[in-house]
Amino acid sequence: MSKPAPRPEAGLEQVGAARYRIRGELSFAVAARLYGEGRRAFSGDTAPGLEVDCSGVTSADSAGLAVLLEWLAWAAAAGRTLKFVGVPENLRAIARISEVESLLEPG
Repeated sequence: MSKPAPRPEAGLEQVGAARYRIRGELSFAVAARLYGEGRRAFSGDTAPGLEVDCSGVTSADSAGLAVLLEWLAWAAAAGRTLKFVGVPENLRAIARISEVESLLEPG
């Protein structure tokens, strides 16, 4: 039997001025680490508005959604804006059944 292919390491990377991208799995297994990465990155960025591209998310669960919502709460408390782009359908579906899909809408 062959081993399953390793999953890409989940992470957050800065891809431009005030622009970030999530890659890999957005799940319970990485939620706490990814939340901390985001808080550190966003706190060090002085732009009033931030954008996170979620198109690199390969899989997600409710803990992953919670990370995004906590980042939004942090931004609001800091008087800043945070928008998500490229949110994959599986993550939108979780947000939809949780009745928070509108929070993931850009703009």
